[in-house]
Parts: sequence; structure tokens; C-alpha cells
Amino acid sequence: MKFLYFLTMILLLTGITHANAVGFQRISIPDPEDKPIDVGIWYPSSSPVPNQNNTPFRQALALEGNLEGTDLPLIVLSHGYGGWMGGHASTALALTKAGYIVVAPTHTGNNYNDESYPPQRWMVDRPRHIKLVIEHILNTWKDAKYVNPTKIGMFGFSAGTYTGLVSSGGIPNIERLITHCNDKPTELVCKLGINNDFKASGLENLPKSAWNFDHRIGATVVVAPGLGFAFDKEALEHVTLPLQLWAGAKDQNVPPLTNSDIVLASLPVKPDYRLVENAGHFAFLPPCNPLLEQVNPKIWKMVCLDDPAFNRHNFNKEFNKEIISFFDNNLLSK
Repeated sequence: MKFLYFLTMILLLTGITHANAVGFQRISIPDPEDKPIDVGIWYPSSSPVPNQNNTPFRQALALEGNLEGTDLPLIVLSHGYGGWMGGHASTALALTKAGYIVVAPTHTGNNYNDESYPPQRWMVDRPRHIKLVIEHILNTWKDAKYVNPTKIGMFGFSAGTYTGLVSSGGIPNIERLITHCNDKPTELVCKLGINNDFKASGLENLPKSAWNFDHRIGATVVVAPGLGFAFDKEALEHVTLPLQLWAGAKDQNVPPLTNSDIVLASLPVKPDYRLVENAGHFAFLPPCNPLLEQVNPKIWKMVCLDDPAFNRHNFNKEFNKEIISFFDNNLLSK
């Protein structure tokens, strides 16, 4: 998703304000098996923020500002295939204003600037990244003492939903994945390199520990499930935490019939399920920067245009509100 490159325009500051202050840090987390992981962190702050946007994702934040609060809950956010840390910035901002710290890694080798890793690699790497990020935030981050280690949630979109399910205890059924893509080779995710090379990858023989389930995650929101067809009942038998599942009724990238419907039927504990009428795949992202239409009209048409009956701006507000309510009820009430 190279389109995100064109959104990294920093706007000049013209003033400051303390209202609804949110701080932001961009850090690099060491990965013993790969390059460092690029991570964005939103957090409640007592520092002033500018009156105009000063970030690539069109938000006015207190860059490197002081953290305000103690014993704060943590949400880890996993972007979709070819995305980046800022892809769900509006959700991160809303959660932070509700009192959460939000941490969003850019997944190495599976992001807007580098899509070089094959599925056989990123399927294992992504949950490993989440575990590394949580470890760093709880034990190494300069503001680690302000985080409540017993109140950790996760949000994932598309391939990030795959990541969320695995991080929450799921183990994909590789044989089912191969069979599905042989039968339905035109499904988008099957065209992204998922084929019988899996037979040589040894993925189906990995020990359970290699999938990096993180028991510290207490509640998960998954949106527009990528690779949903790989999660049958056996694959999800250990995913028993509170889970909110979203799907778009008009999603052509990960059609509900072969993805969210299978996840819904396979989960051992009934999730909070939301099927959004008239929503396509990218309807769950915030409204696009209008500049993108001129800079890259092809990407604008693919990512930013919705069904005429769907209002992304209005939906995004309700979407964020429902996510906050879910985490409040399932993390903060414990």
C-alpha cells in the first residue's frame, strides 16, 4: 500500500492548546530475529498540543509530551496487509482520549513500504511482533511504570485480525488454508502468494509455542478477518477471551462467507459480532486525506470510495465508540 507514503506531509504549527491533550512518541523496538520494529505510541498527556495537525496522519499531538496518569490500560494495534502504524490513527486517538495507551507497530516486511516477506514468514512474524511490543512497553519503555500489565487489549484489521486471533490463542489450519486457496484462487488473499509452497515451509508442523500466543491479552477486537477460512473450530479452541468481531457486508477483499462467517461459527465463546451493512473492506479505516485523490487517483478509488449508502465519516465515530465501550466493559471492569 504505497499510497501511505504520500500522506506523510507535516503541517506547520500556528499555536498550542491543552484541550484533550494526547501525546505521541515514535520509537524503534529491537527485534533479535530481524530489523528493529517501527512503533507509534499514543498516550494521555499533560503537554500542550498545536492548533493544527503536526503528524503524517493528520492529528495534532504533543510530540514527545509528558505522559499523564497512572495504572493505564494498554491496547496494541495491528494494521492490515501493506498498512502501517498510522492506518488506524483515528481509533488510536479515540482510545487514548478515553484513557488508554495505544501502541501500533509497523509490521516488518508486510507494510506500505516493504511487502517483501511471503505469507509463510509474516504469518509467524506478526504475532511475534505483538509479543515483542508488549514486552518492550511493559519492561523497557521509558514510561513503562505507568502501564497496568493486567489490562492489555488488542485491535487488528484484515491481516491484523489474523494477527489478533493468533496472539489470542489461535493456530491457523494450514491444510485448510491450502485447500481453500486451491479451490478459490481468485480470492484476494490467495493471490498474495498463498499456495502450495506452504507444503515446503513446515508451517503446519510448528510447535504451539512458535505461534506466540500472548496470555497477557485480555480482550481483542478483530475487524474484516484476513485468512478467516484458516480458522476452524480446532484452530480457535483456545480463543476464549472476550472478542468483538466486525465484518463489512460488501467486503470483496475478505468476503464474509469465507472469512468472518467461519470465524464466527468456530469461536468457542460467542463474540460481540457486528455485520456492517453497505461496508466494504476499507470502510473500517478513517476517511482518506483529500489530497490523495490528486496524488494517487488509483489508490483513492480502491481505498477511499465507499458504497453511496455508506457514510464513512459518521461510521468511524460510531465504530470507535463501540470499540471503546467493548474494552471498557471487558478490561476496565475486571
